[in-house]
Amino acid sequence: MRHWKLSEIDTPEGTRSPVVLHSRDGEGRVVLIQLDAGQELGEHQVKEAALLLVVDGSVTVDVGVESLEAGAGELFRFDPDERRAVRSPRGGRVVLFLAPWPGEGHYRGETATVSAS
Repeated sequence: MRHWKLSEIDTPEGTRSPVVLHSRDGEGRVVLIQLDAGQELGEHQVKEAALLLVVDGSVTVDVGVESLEAGAGELFRFDPDERRAVRSPRGGRVVLFLAPWPGEGHYRGETATVSAS
């Protein structure tokens, strides 16, 4: 078993440096991200399914024309390759769960495989 007290993990102020809490190939990756007031994760997408949990403060999540402000305890799920932006006008902490890790096509030059059904 592993255990983390998210409120006690140091995330340097003024940086957007993620803290990788867990990463295991074929399983998943869990990342803690501190967004100071005015910081954002610009529009992006990943090859994995993603869950984003707001653990402190607040963030605004933009997907297409939708925009939703969320506070601590709110959880989002994104499909692989779904584009989104996350910003925090007042500051917040989020935990990002990516699974499976790494997703197919995550590394450049990797080709997708087609399975027959």
